[in-house]
Amino acid sequence: MTEKEFIPSPYTKSVLSGKTTYKSPSNIALVKYWGKKENQIPANPSISFTLNECATVTTVTYERLNEPSNSFFFDVALDGKVEGSFKPKINTFFERVYQYLPFLKEYQFKIETSNSFPHSSGIASSASGMSALALCLMEIERNLNPEMTQDYFNQKASFLARLGSGSAARSIKGSLVQWGVHAKIEGSSNLYGVEYPHKVHSVFQNYCDTILLVDKGQKQVSSTVGHDLMHGHPFAEQRFHQAHENLLKLETVFAEGDLNGFISIVESEALTLHAMMMTSQPYFILMKPNTLEIINKIWAFREDSKTHVCFTLDAGANVHVLYPEDEKTQVQQFIKDELAAYCQNGQFIHDFVGNGAQKIN
Repeated sequence: MTEKEFIPSPYTKSVLSGKTTYKSPSNIALVKYWGKKENQIPANPSISFTLNECATVTTVTYERLNEPSNSFFFDVALDGKVEGSFKPKINTFFERVYQYLPFLKEYQFKIETSNSFPHSSGIASSASGMSALALCLMEIERNLNPEMTQDYFNQKASFLARLGSGSAARSIKGSLVQWGVHAKIEGSSNLYGVEYPHKVHSVFQNYCDTILLVDKGQKQVSSTVGHDLMHGHPFAEQRFHQAHENLLKLETVFAEGDLNGFISIVESEALTLHAMMMTSQPYFILMKPNTLEIINKIWAFREDSKTHVCFTLDAGANVHVLYPEDEKTQVQQFIKDELAAYCQNGQFIHDFVGNGAQKIN
């Protein structure tokens, strides 16, 4: 698929008004995407687990204007309260996707959204939020063009979501989604996420992810700023090569159920992400002291218990604790007894790998 293929032909149906709701999950990258080119094109491919419980529910109510406008008409509410600070970001998103959704200036929209987790705390709220909004807009377009296939719907939803937030491209489907071209992964694309096409061992089904909320506040550096710092970064090219190599290694890991290989790649990827931040110019540190305490506790527990618990990090202080479902009881007791104390107000979220977004009737 190319960008031009997402520009629609004239719509075959007219719709005066309606309402649609989607629930879209967050995702946690195993191989990280860090650095991007123009139009939200990733500098390297990435792969993620689609989560189940950490999600955004978005409802879009729409009504046709008497005549098309030169601008976008919409209001945004978060958890039932008007949220004016979101409007500039959504307006920018609408500008980016307008050529692919030409009906946007023909309707007035009310966007109501809520998260099952703290906003802007390193649990990829922009990924779930932008993917949920993209799905709602695609549902409107499907009403205008009922002949649309489900595959095209999913690809275009991922394509649009990417233009709002890069990682949102990976939140449409599940359970393993890859985004970014890789020579060895058939069908991979920089334009949208694809379900991982290779064999995945049953041990990775229902894989668990407990998110430790070390710091629920606003991140001190936005992901957009962080990505931009990869331009001219002294280690950028080596990092991009490493991501390609790690994706290649994961093919064997996933096929064979190699949990030790999984741990090695996933933890290295997490630390490399933060190493790139610490060696950029300007440099910054998003980990907190408790982040490091948790990592050391996980390493000690894994050695003592012989379990396969490991960690990963996004661009923030929170820790994602990953472990297979058959070790759930032991690991969750460890989290309660030893790791909760390092979380803000003792808070954490138990989650697991899900199957992607869903329409809510």
